[in-house]
Amino acid sequence: MAATETQMADLERYRSMLEDWNGRLNLVGPSAMASFWPRHALDSAQLLRLAPDALRWADLGTGAGLPGLILAILLRGRPGARIHLVESLAKRCRFLEAVVEALDLPAEVINDRAESVRLTVDVVTARAVAALPRLLTFAQPCFKSGAMGLFLKGRSAQEELDEARLDWKLDAELIQSLSDPDGRIVQIRSAYRVPRR
Repeated sequence: MAATETQMADLERYRSMLEDWNGRLNLVGPSAMASFWPRHALDSAQLLRLAPDALRWADLGTGAGLPGLILAILLRGRPGARIHLVESLAKRCRFLEAVVEALDLPAEVINDRAESVRLTVDVVTARAVAALPRLLTFAQPCFKSGAMGLFLKGRSAQEELDEARLDWKLDAELIQSLSDPDGRIVQIRSAYRVPRR
């Protein structure tokens, strides 16, 4: 999915706001800004190719808005698009709300813990929140309402998936990341908790 000129301008504005607020609130690590485009923007945007028709997304533990704000920028203008940005830290929520307002994004900031939120969405996503077994527990309400999971993971993705399968019946696969040779996207089409044997 190629970004339009307007989307690129909005992505740059988001990057600029992140850099500005990061100096005051320490929203992302020191290396994040240097690798914003290849590592963070592309990493987030690639999810749309796996769910091109999805309009309603939940980003659990969105932090500084990755991948949620990127998705909201790329989906703005599509009828019915809505991104739920779930974040427990108030300082991050203030930043998220400022970006949503400044860019007029189809997004809602929810200041709550991921495990406490019940949303009906097409896709539930998360990046750098928790190991997959715990993340599946957070996302379970979304799965129950029919959502697909797209979770951005690193080189431990296979081990996390194997561990998750001890407690979950999963229709899942690992997809190579476009942004990192060691990265994987865990695509989950269905997930049901099962008792351990």
